[in-house]
Amino acid sequence: MAASFNPADTQWMLRALALARRGRGRVEPNPMVGCVIVRDGRVIGEGYHRRFGGPHAEVNAIRSCTESPRGATAYVTLEPCCHVGKTGPCTEALITAGIGRVVAAMRDPFAKVAGRGLRRLRAAGVDVAVGLCARAAEELNAPYLKLRRRGLPWVILKWAQSLDGRIATRTGRSRWITGQESRRLVHRLRGRVDAVLVGIGTVLADDPMLTCRQGRPARVATRIVLDSRLRLPPESRLVRTARFRPLLVATTRQAMTMRLRSARRLERAGAEILALPSRAGRVDLRSLLAELGRREMTNVLVEGGAEVLGTFLDRRLADEAWVFVAPRIIGGRLALGAVGGEGTARIAGPLARVECRRVGRDWLFRARL
Repeated sequence: MAASFNPADTQWMLRALALARRGRGRVEPNPMVGCVIVRDGRVIGEGYHRRFGGPHAEVNAIRSCTESPRGATAYVTLEPCCHVGKTGPCTEALITAGIGRVVAAMRDPFAKVAGRGLRRLRAAGVDVAVGLCARAAEELNAPYLKLRRRGLPWVILKWAQSLDGRIATRTGRSRWITGQESRRLVHRLRGRVDAVLVGIGTVLADDPMLTCRQGRPARVATRIVLDSRLRLPPESRLVRTARFRPLLVATTRQAMTMRLRSARRLERAGAEILALPSRAGRVDLRSLLAELGRREMTNVLVEGGAEVLGTFLDRRLADEAWVFVAPRIIGGRLALGAVGGEGTARIAGPLARVECRRVGRDWLFRARL
């Protein structure tokens, strides 16, 4: 029988979801989790998972209680864990604290949990209900769920364009299409992902750093370059900073064999070379994503260029897009369009899930693909 929930239950779960979001960028590859402990319509404790390796949401909520939580209800955005990892089992913490009821938004697909946490609570006499605000909980942790279910990271495509869809002029100039507010937001996005990926064409044209240079980033992203022929210049800023910021050069096995000297030079500079299968002469993106998933990278930001963005779309490997649109018109038949690749033969239907907001003078469109 499906569990029944009242408006107060929903109120407290929404509060737990809001708390969970505070861990974004700091807890991965763990999920974002929030917990609210309620007695007689009053919050007596709350917490969230603050950082990878630190106490989980349930433990932080129990520690924050202003009175005994015995007999209270705990609202948790994900099934409590029941195994020993970086920390002890949250199920045991809840049982020891005397929590009388646990409301979980959804089950955890992680193999070491996957329903075991809920069964452990029930076996200890705790009243358990699952499914409240499940859709919102799945949205919140979509990257974590993809990693656990499919072994692949969440892929975010990002580009900046003019009103007429150009990302550079006919001479290749692209700085700066968008304003400072948009660029600051991109830096914050870089500061919460596991990797920032570009193609070698973008590196040769722009010599980027691909680092977060705004505020204090939650994590340091690995810079990834798709370089099928190992053309990355040793004097590039990416290579010159490789000893201080992780740099991964994804190339083909053929290039690794034919240009071994170039590969060794990059490795001596501090870069990691990853030789992968090829597809149509280029690095096979699915193989790359599978390797990043094995490394438990949860979020990967793809910043271009146009052919790289187009290939991710053509092969249906992207999950989300951040498109910054500036109030400019560039024009020119030789000016570079935003997305390359093969594209579709017919006009596809509109994306169902698109958010739009103003960022300074620009507009940001966020779409689930």
